[in-house]
Amino acid sequence: MNNEFSIAAHWPGGFDEAGLRQWAENLRAQLLAPQVSLGLVFMSPKFFPFAQQALEILRVHARIPLLAGCSSTGLIAGTQEIEDATGLVLALYSLPGAELKDFRFTQEQVEEANGPGYWHLAAGVEPARTNGWLVFIDPFHLDAESWIRSWNEAYAPLPALGGLASGIPNQQTTQVYLNGGVFEDGGVAISVGGDVQLTGVISQGCTPIGETWTLTRVEKNLIHHIGNRPAYTVLAETFQKLPPEEQRKAQGNLFIGLVVNEYLEDFHRGDFLVRNLIGGDPQSGVLAVGTLPRAGQTMQFQRRDAGAATEDMNELLARTKKQIGGATIYGGCLCCCNGRGKHLFGRANHDAELVQERLGPLGLSGFFCNGEIGPVGEKNFLHGYTASLALFVKKQS
Repeated sequence: MNNEFSIAAHWPGGFDEAGLRQWAENLRAQLLAPQVSLGLVFMSPKFFPFAQQALEILRVHARIPLLAGCSSTGLIAGTQEIEDATGLVLALYSLPGAELKDFRFTQEQVEEANGPGYWHLAAGVEPARTNGWLVFIDPFHLDAESWIRSWNEAYAPLPALGGLASGIPNQQTTQVYLNGGVFEDGGVAISVGGDVQLTGVISQGCTPIGETWTLTRVEKNLIHHIGNRPAYTVLAETFQKLPPEEQRKAQGNLFIGLVVNEYLEDFHRGDFLVRNLIGGDPQSGVLAVGTLPRAGQTMQFQRRDAGAATEDMNELLARTKKQIGGATIYGGCLCCCNGRGKHLFGRANHDAELVQERLGPLGLSGFFCNGEIGPVGEKNFLHGYTASLALFVKKQS
């Protein structure tokens, strides 16, 4: 599915110079807009030896001024989620009035970064000149958590959306692409400014259970007290109050949601940063969680399963559509956790089809990730089991 501003397609074969050239030309011919502003490319590991040649063919024959992307074992194009993929996916976007700027960064820079000014200088983009960032990162040679912390200092509350590449797991090899360059480390970021804004939909695949509470005693990643009571007791009571069917679904699927912006009057789906519940000790009453919460923070337990993930995605897409109003959506990029897809939903194409049903038709590309990047509240985070959708939307004056 495409619209006049974007088109995405899957090349299922291996490297074939003449075939790829023809395919890229045909894809460009199908795009109704007069020019391409941005190309996104996602390649399966089988393409690793030919990545550089493939990039050159796509850039020249689809006439792409700026091409970025990364490798993945699962690819997304249109309504299709091609898990255990071969070939590659290419999307072409025409973004009228957009100011785009590309930037590659490395682990050395993450270690050097010493305040907001560092990234402004390195990227050559001041916060006032961008509406958000599209980011693809190699997970094996770059500390994404450290990068996102210093990036937030430089650019939050502007959204950063994208994901961590996947590739050949036992070799810890992935690729990141920028124009004609193939990199096995670091990341690439595309600044989207001018008349196009970047709107994010971050579906963490959970539904809230029980009520909201305040954390009252916390030590590093250990929660001692919730609402001045032992944390484990509050969790056990929350679980016991669920109907039997809900209890069955929650078994082994419980998480914690932490509110990022405490200034909201009410807390809704999408306001919570979801993190793992690592374990609990009924004797001491302590819960261990996969993040560093703070005393005074509002929290709510969460349940993750296929039904909850569908409900979450549906509600967030509907809310986004309402927020955007009648503004033109030029296209999208969908970054899904490799724990979603058939593994979670029992069928292919779940997330891509929902995006098209709710917001389409649009040129949609993407990939299955080793971690997803996207905002909750006014900060960007690294997520798991999440669908991070970046939409290119006409900026409202």
